[in-house]
Amino acid sequence: MSERLRPEDYEEPRCLLDMSGGDKKTPAETVPLRRIIEKLDEYLTKQDYSGAERHLKYWEREAELGRDNGGLLSIVNEEMGLYRNAGMKEKALDAAERGLKIAADFGYEGTVTGATTLLNAATVCKAFGMSERAAELYARAKTLYEEKLPVDDYKLGGLYNNMALALVDLKRFDEAFDLYEKAIGVMKKREHCEAEQAVTCLNMANAVEALKGLEEGAEEISALLERAESLMDTESLPKKGYYAFYCDKCAPTFEYYGWFAYAQELQKRAAECR
Repeated sequence: MSERLRPEDYEEPRCLLDMSGGDKKTPAETVPLRRIIEKLDEYLTKQDYSGAERHLKYWEREAELGRDNGGLLSIVNEEMGLYRNAGMKEKALDAAERGLKIAADFGYEGTVTGATTLLNAATVCKAFGMSERAAELYARAKTLYEEKLPVDDYKLGGLYNNMALALVDLKRFDEAFDLYEKAIGVMKKREHCEAEQAVTCLNMANAVEALKGLEEGAEEISALLERAESLMDTESLPKKGYYAFYCDKCAPTFEYYGWFAYAQELQKRAAECR
């Protein structure tokens, strides 16, 4: 899904909203964001995208009526992820533009909250082949994240990895590889983030192929696959739903490069962790 906004995130800039008047500064009624997210996850677990959309649209309207601008922004960010994952291009792009407008209208630009909205909008653009626009939005998010977040913040690692994917599309390979290494550097500072590092290694393998081709890049690709395998085999990784997600995410790339036995092993691990 999208990078999520928590109440403690979007409450951060409330003091900046004096410019928008008393009616907009303080919500009349806040929406129950945690409960909304929990119910959304239930719909998504069942792949009930229609139900998820109805659920979000209902609470979007409630947030508007209650003048809960932070809750509204969080819900629209979730809509970006929902529509992106469901392949609904027009709705996803509309949600992205609405999220950016809400952030601008209610004083979230220049904040971590605004940066997260930029990141989610960029990811929508990347998903639908608009990599130039995605790179622009990622760059704006990167500036804010690097200014306002600790160097080991999880959000930074995700941003670097996603931005690099867009730069590979644009054949800006040197910048992409630099960001991939930064993503790994962030995750190395965090506990139990070996699976995220593995995904980045596999993304780097794809980038090597895009740059050099399978034959010329074979040695580098093999080394990156071995590195990803070692990371996924880390004994200390909690073998829970989180691990299953990354097994599912990594398996197709291993299979693509001919590591059929290991791809099947990851699929088996994913099933056992659910």
